Amino acid sequence: MMPLTSSAVSPDLLNIARHLPAMAMRHPEQDAVIHSKDGSRLTFRHLNEDADRYAHGLTRLGIRRGARTLVMIRPGQEFVAVAFALFKMGAISVLLDPGMGRTSLLRCIEEVEPHAFIAVSMAHAARLLRPRAFKSVKHWVTVGPRWFWSGPTLSQIRALERQSREFPCADTRTDETAAILFTSGSTGIPKGVVYEHGMFDAQIRSLRESYGIREGEIDLPAFPLFALFSVAMGMTVVIPDMDCSRPARVNPETFARTVLEYGVNQSFGSPAIWDRVGRYCAGRQHVLPSLTRVLMAGAPAPLHVIERLRHILPESGDVHTPYGATEALPVSSISGRDILGETAERTRAGDGTCVGKMCPGITLRIIRVSEEPIPAWNDSLALPAHEIGEIVVKGPVVTRTYYRNDRATSLAKIKDGNAWWHRMGDVGYLDDHGRLWFCGRKADRVDTAVETLYTEPCEAIFNQHPAVSRSALVGVGREKTRRPVMIIEPRRGHFPRSPETAVRFSHELRELAKGHSVTSSITAFLFHPNFPVDVRHNVKISRDMLALWAEERMR
Repeated sequence: MMPLTSSAVSPDLLNIARHLPAMAMRHPEQDAVIHSKDGSRLTFRHLNEDADRYAHGLTRLGIRRGARTLVMIRPGQEFVAVAFALFKMGAISVLLDPGMGRTSLLRCIEEVEPHAFIAVSMAHAARLLRPRAFKSVKHWVTVGPRWFWSGPTLSQIRALERQSREFPCADTRTDETAAILFTSGSTGIPKGVVYEHGMFDAQIRSLRESYGIREGEIDLPAFPLFALFSVAMGMTVVIPDMDCSRPARVNPETFARTVLEYGVNQSFGSPAIWDRVGRYCAGRQHVLPSLTRVLMAGAPAPLHVIERLRHILPESGDVHTPYGATEALPVSSISGRDILGETAERTRAGDGTCVGKMCPGITLRIIRVSEEPIPAWNDSLALPAHEIGEIVVKGPVVTRTYYRNDRATSLAKIKDGNAWWHRMGDVGYLDDHGRLWFCGRKADRVDTAVETLYTEPCEAIFNQHPAVSRSALVGVGREKTRRPVMIIEPRRGHFPRSPETAVRFSHELRELAKGHSVTSSITAFLFHPNFPVDVRHNVKISRDMLALWAEERMR
């Protein structure tokens, strides 16, 4: 079969799965997926054959084009093969973050009403305890041993297809739903983001162009979904030996050893991972000579993490911090070299965090902050450079709707002819060079009677204190009479153990605040031993939880 190209198909027809058979033809014996824990490997030819076998077997089972299929499989060869099988079939993969908690997980499942459930044994056992959430499911497939429930196992489905037969990709449209990806819920109730085949394809093109990704490179993705992008781009994916739902607990020695053993060129993951790996390598003067591209996302990367990584990467290597969200990725990006050479000092001075210039195809504007729906776009909404406001983006990687959630869609989307703007839920501004500066989440800003304070500019000031690990700005009190409070998570060994040391620490912070206009009004400080963070990247501070904690202590 000839590899599909953009000129080989109708501009209105596109199936994201087409990339896999194309890579299987170009690089049949190249490893597509390697599991670092046991060393098992699958070439592009074998991965494509497995995807074909699963597609035939799942179709025989009764799963059809458009069937919403809830997938709960651990990162690895089976996850990648099943995902591409469903894409080939034109079925809709539904992916949830198990770290969002049982209540949110069950609510999301009930909301999406899946037709099929492909999951590991433990997930099947758990669903029997809450059958109501799964009442729409007609087809059950177990990955691993099946215990006391019905339905075939994935290995049985594969075994029935003894000879590999090509499964032709469904003639899906560019705007046809390929997947529903749920947000983690770290900034509200989890929402199902509708991904279209054309949108996935646009993301692949943007990532390849933005970072110069080449076929044959080796990737170590610490975020499972990124493995699908890497396979589609012709990279060898090495599955890390870690719990991807708890990146902050990664074993840095194991992670670094995997980079060295497989000659990894690229790795995508949370700053929480690279904080641990960077400290481990720097402490032992280790260098990772093959690693030329580190992508960090999920929250702004601390400057000290970027500085440390620059010393453990080769001269040709660099850190990149793409900005985006589940609803729009990538939006912008900036390299570690540019951060340390051009923007770091401004960040330390309270100007926010520079997240770079726009990625290909992205149009970005800053509009006045609003909590109300904006039904239609008007150019008069846009603010001038240097004025802080709400970040909105438009482009081929921007999603158009949430699944069965009209209220969330109306609040987050702005109609613009045949296109849609997405309101990122963040605030920031553009500089004279067209670079975006991130100032925090819109919901986390603190409105007082006289001013509005933003988290990123304010926290950067206090994070420079030698005894501060990180800080979080919250507001205490009623609207318009709120008082800004800075909560401090001290470094190990620096938590104040007496009222006297707390007073002394607070005095030092108060003096630091006086030296900067963005923090001069902050006079109240609290100390917290360990900030709550998001479940997906383990790095985004849950300021809403900290605000409730602060309210209790300041009554």
